[in-house]
Amino acid sequence: MTRLETRKILAVDDEQDILELLSYNLSTEGFAVTTAADGEDALKIIRAKGFDLVILDLMLPDMSGMEICRVLRNAPETKNLPIIMLTAKTEEVDRIIGLEMGADDYITKPFSPRELIARVKAVLRRVTKEPVLDRVLVTGDLAINTETYSVTKNDLPLNLSSTEFRLLLYLVEKRGKVFSREHLLSAVWKDEAYVEPRTVDVHISRIRTQIEDNPSTPVYVKTRRGLGYFFDGEVSGGSSVSL
Repeated sequence: MTRLETRKILAVDDEQDILELLSYNLSTEGFAVTTAADGEDALKIIRAKGFDLVILDLMLPDMSGMEICRVLRNAPETKNLPIIMLTAKTEEVDRIIGLEMGADDYITKPFSPRELIARVKAVLRRVTKEPVLDRVLVTGDLAINTETYSVTKNDLPLNLSSTEFRLLLYLVEKRGKVFSREHLLSAVWKDEAYVEPRTVDVHISRIRTQIEDNPSTPVYVKTRRGLGYFFDGEVSGGSSVSL
């Protein structure tokens, strides 16, 4: 596994002062930083080089951060690439849309360098922990591969982000048990201090749109009103995976 101080990050923003701020603070922490000022250049750079994380501005001149996020999530080689959305918009709906498009986290402008670094490190910690065993969990028409962090439904691959995968895996491993938003934040997001409880709802919704035939009447990830979420289904596979 690549050491944290050599992780490669792409920062995408059309404001030069923001790029300089991102580059300076991330480089000071030991990250290798590349910058891009528009979406087309960002996609070219991502396809030409491998990155450990992308910081992506929502408002770009040629194509929006949302569209870039969608392209990355739909491409097999980048579907698990961690993405932090950067936006000047502070309304909850904009943050939720970013998460629904597959972003792992968001930062609103103006931001403090301390918060930026904390969020970057938290996302990297969250998405790079490897499972203990190589195995596949099977439940209904789903197959969850804990070696490749991938999920298939009827043998067709699903585009879950790394955070969505970890959340789904946690619920599957603890199937039948009901967990509150706060518990799931503690278990899956762990020590990341800036994540709101609403984030859990958004990720659950995205998971349902992919694994459920009818997300409005889920058969796998269910809600116990007033209490939380739980996974319902028989699972075959090996012993537990450490999250």
